[in-house]
Amino acid sequence: MLFERPDDDTLYEALVARSADYEGQAYVCVKTTGVFCRLTCPARKPKRENTLFFDTIAACLHSGFRPCRRCRPLEQPGREPIVDTLLARLEDEPEVRWSEDELVRRGHEPSTVRRAFKRAFGVTFHDFVRYRRLGEAARQLAAGARVIDAQIDAGYESPSGFRAAFQRLVGKAPALSQSRELLFADWFDTPLGPMIAVAHKTHLHLLEFHDRKALSAELEALQRRVRSSVAIGRTPVIDQIEAEIRDYFEGRLGVFRTPLALGGTPFEKHVWAKLMEIPVGETRTYGDLAREMERPEGVRAVGRANGANQLAIIVPCHRVLGADGSLTGYGGGLWRKQWLLRHEEKISTEAKTEETA
Repeated sequence: MLFERPDDDTLYEALVARSADYEGQAYVCVKTTGVFCRLTCPARKPKRENTLFFDTIAACLHSGFRPCRRCRPLEQPGREPIVDTLLARLEDEPEVRWSEDELVRRGHEPSTVRRAFKRAFGVTFHDFVRYRRLGEAARQLAAGARVIDAQIDAGYESPSGFRAAFQRLVGKAPALSQSRELLFADWFDTPLGPMIAVAHKTHLHLLEFHDRKALSAELEALQRRVRSSVAIGRTPVIDQIEAEIRDYFEGRLGVFRTPLALGGTPFEKHVWAKLMEIPVGETRTYGDLAREMERPEGVRAVGRANGANQLAIIVPCHRVLGADGSLTGYGGGLWRKQWLLRHEEKISTEAKTEETA
């Protein structure tokens, strides 16, 4: 019988209990640390809203997460020795560029290595190395590194090569989509780094910073939900949101007009509607939102809905703070959240000054 993965709430309960029931069949990715773990990991347990669950190690790597050093999810009994040998070399020699010639020079047959990693993790050795490098580049960018530094560290000699690598994570060649309209994705630059927009002809489905850890998983979920594929390209909706985001960063826009395709549950949509009611320059806590929705006991559910938002800036989940007023988790990175709040405070102050002038 094929394994059918339980829902995420069940897996989170297993994580808290350190249950071995799903050992090797599900892994947890922690947004705040950027690592993925076994469900039996002895480390301190993350909050529910900071977790993502995947069936395979390949999916965790593809989403930009790195393996936990405590529970060591990459270690598997009975695995081919060549895999452990190369994993150790990846850790000890992070500066090495692992071409096929480099494998041969070290006495390894590239096709044997490729098959061994495919059997162990569901990805080839070179894909494994590439995911690690791109994940590290994303973490550097989220920590405020310059794009050129992250690009060079990731092994790409040009910005176009760096972007092309991220594009390969974003989407595959379009497939037949059951007669449904294709979605299109494209990039545009902002002061906080590139953003990826996904839309069809009339509505925007996704807008995220390019280094969001869960981006590839979000894109896969979006394609499943709309039963379509994503191709690299432009629509008038992407042109519109690019112009509006540019005006927003230049301080000329506080309300977005781009039509949105909100694909969440009714509760999530309710939370997102409340987020869009928060004026520029103001903030709320999770508790505030729960009370406004007449669900004072639903603070955690509000937090999960906040984390499920796929329309960064437009649905302003960055305007939500912890109960003590502190910055809390933000998929785009806390440094971006702080920047956005300061930017919006400036927009609000300037608008009030003009009103009284």
